[in-house]
Amino acid sequence: MTGGTDWVDGNTRYMAAALAWLRACLDRPASDRQEQSPQTLLVTPSATEEPKSRWKNILGRPGAVVGKAPILLPAAGNEVEANHLIAQAAQALDAAAAIDPPPALVILAQRLGLSKFEQDVLILGVGMELDTGIASLCARGQGDDRRPFPTFALAFSLFENASWDALSPERPLRYWRLLEITQSPGQPLISSALHVDERIVGYCKGLSYLDDRLLSLLSPMDVTAAPADLPASHREVVESILQRLKLAEASRSLPIVQLLGTDAATKRLVAGEVAASIGLQMYLLPAPLLPTQPTDIEALARLWQRESLLLPLALYVDASTQTAEVTAPNTTALAHFLERLEGAVFLDVLDAAPALRRATLAVDIAKPTPAEQSAAWKSALGAAASDAPDQLAGQFNLSFSVISRLAREAQIDAPADPPTLRDRLWDACLTSTRPQMDTLARRIVATATWADLILPAAECALLRQIAAQVAQRSTVYEKWGFSQKVSRGLGMSVLFSGESGTGKTLAAEVLSHELRINLYRIDLSAVVSKYIGETEKNLRRLFDAAEDGGAILFFDEADALFGSRSEVKDSHDRYANIEINYLLQRIESYRGLAILATNMKSALDNAFLRRLRFVVRFPFPGVAERKAMWQRAFPADTPTAALDYQRLARLNITGGNIHNVALNAAFTAASAASPVTMPIVLDAAKTELRKIERPINDADFRWEPSAGAVA
Repeated sequence: MTGGTDWVDGNTRYMAAALAWLRACLDRPASDRQEQSPQTLLVTPSATEEPKSRWKNILGRPGAVVGKAPILLPAAGNEVEANHLIAQAAQALDAAAAIDPPPALVILAQRLGLSKFEQDVLILGVGMELDTGIASLCARGQGDDRRPFPTFALAFSLFENASWDALSPERPLRYWRLLEITQSPGQPLISSALHVDERIVGYCKGLSYLDDRLLSLLSPMDVTAAPADLPASHREVVESILQRLKLAEASRSLPIVQLLGTDAATKRLVAGEVAASIGLQMYLLPAPLLPTQPTDIEALARLWQRESLLLPLALYVDASTQTAEVTAPNTTALAHFLERLEGAVFLDVLDAAPALRRATLAVDIAKPTPAEQSAAWKSALGAAASDAPDQLAGQFNLSFSVISRLAREAQIDAPADPPTLRDRLWDACLTSTRPQMDTLARRIVATATWADLILPAAECALLRQIAAQVAQRSTVYEKWGFSQKVSRGLGMSVLFSGESGTGKTLAAEVLSHELRINLYRIDLSAVVSKYIGETEKNLRRLFDAAEDGGAILFFDEADALFGSRSEVKDSHDRYANIEINYLLQRIESYRGLAILATNMKSALDNAFLRRLRFVVRFPFPGVAERKAMWQRAFPADTPTAALDYQRLARLNITGGNIHNVALNAAFTAASAASPVTMPIVLDAAKTELRKIERPINDADFRWEPSAGAVA
């Protein structure tokens, strides 16, 4: 617990001496005891006088053994002889207590604030658990064979400086639940059986373990950071926390260290480094596991607090999903639990909880800077680094531990060619960041290339410029210093405007394929909530999760979410405007590429247009563009026969409609075991026009093979 073999032997000798002293006290003739009732205790001067030094120890009777030390007990004799033996026992107990560190029971008394009388009562209870002969002595001492157990009444008759307030629930014996009182109906508290808590018995014997009642809720955290796991920016945070805790160490109540941000792995490393620096073992408590009933919360808090006083422990509470609850401390289990604790507590939250009544220290834990991430990649990759570190650090936002793991995994049996290693690392980073996003948006597997995109030259140039800026942002922002000049607008937001089916989604896929970045279509039904404040929370989770992988966020039908702010007429208008205001701020600070697609550009809030880096217009395709689309509508493996692409280009429909017509025609041809022919395509086109409620002239859909097909 506190020392090596020598301390264990010393603690065993102390417990043997304590038990011997206890047996001598119990074996003293009854006439020599000061029989006192609770009422006399209230008025006797000895109840209030200064307690004397009472470390008493004796050698005991042969045959009773605790550990290696024999216990010699006096035979029943006269009062003078008994008192003399007790005095000898007191001297032996003082001698056994003179070890460094002190015996476990002495440490417990000091840390939990037990008086000398309360410590003697605890020895009485522990003796009952360790020495089978104590039961009969307790029965004889109380003059009742039916009471072979310790009671407060027995303690009052045995020990000096007895104090009635030891029975109080506010005193350590009962407050820390060192004793369990078995009180039958109608039985006085003072004569009820006392049992020492099993964990306390183990502690007094020198056993070091966490109370098993906590093991269902807590788990040990082995997160001490290696030198390479924490960058300089995070080591500065560790030093600042240590300095603050050092200033507060004079008081028993340290501030709760609130670790803010989304990087859970780094927050645990920082907390682990702080705990290790002050010699504490850290345990993790997920906030959702906390009980909800006040009595259960109080019992848990008191049990943990007792353990943290007896052992060098720190508590890490993971409440990263319960920030809203922490901000309402008067009505939540988590806040009530935190306010009952003292000692070292780390609270993992997204935002600070200023309403907690206990002193707090809020610390932002951000990911390492891009420069630090690049250095970490170089260190992990060594000679195989090439230009991969800068590219990876520019695109992905990862902690040092994740970088180290991915680099190690990617280099196992990896070819020596640097570009191949770079691709392996890139794919590993994409895979690592995907799980955070898959619950918030739908991933689109991008297969489209520039060849599939039919747009005017000006719009294609804009899209290529967007791709180039995303690829080179590390160079401009970090190497060329733009990130130091401005802190906002380091991401890229673009608007795709145009009618439905004109290629907005296809263009997003092309950018995703070109840049090798995950593309996610935002499901507005999963983001927008009718409950006040929930939409902002969902959006925050979305943007924070996308940051790590630099994913492309594709907001289809963006006017539903990014619409103009309205005049405030009621509370609904006010909260709707708050959502838009949050979006305005968050989309500007997003490091990745956010694409807003709409066919109603005029419906967007003007403040969004100012924050957009590019606006790409997707016009309704002309005849030339539609002909090119028809020529690429059918894959090379699709059997076709005499298709007149010039004739099909005269159909006034968009690229999305052309794709639907081609797909429906292919299914019709496959069902008829026929190649795709013009009649089949025209019939599918007529169906598509009916669907979009366009006027149809049957004469336009008649087909004569002699009209001249273009294969």
